[in-house]
Amino acid sequence: MLKKLSSLPFNGTAEQEAKLNALIEQNKSDKSRLMAVMQGAQDIYGYLPVEVQNKIAEGMDVPLEKVYGVATFYAQFALSPKGENHIAVCLGTACYVKGSGDIYNKLQEVLGIAGDECTPDRKFSLAASRCIGACGLAPVLTVNEDVYGRLTTDDVAGIVAKYNV
Repeated sequence: MLKKLSSLPFNGTAEQEAKLNALIEQNKSDKSRLMAVMQGAQDIYGYLPVEVQNKIAEGMDVPLEKVYGVATFYAQFALSPKGENHIAVCLGTACYVKGSGDIYNKLQEVLGIAGDECTPDRKFSLAASRCIGACGLAPVLTVNEDVYGRLTTDDVAGIVAKYNV
């Protein structure tokens, strides 16, 4: 059995479960459709919690370890929920040498969560990312589609406050 990666409780609805069951039913006879089912499940739930991975494994008659292996191998899959405001800090080389690691740590402190987690109110989630192509603005972070560059740790609280309304 896999451990839960998110500290937030799983909040699936009956409607989501019905959609997942229908998706699995359509594809269960073809194990090569596992990744397509996982993509569909992520579209339904927004991420792949262990409860959903279990359901996929059982429905597709594949080991849970295989589902988890695919989910952790491909960057497109998320194992924890995303917040209303998803913050990604670039930890690529240019950003890192200019202090993005300190910014990432400061965000963890300000938000009260670790990387790849979501705040209990689901307002914010935090992740590290690789180069986003804005090296001239290093260090850089994004909040949803907004890009912030040439940052210092002193900028963090103000950026978070803009989205905490």
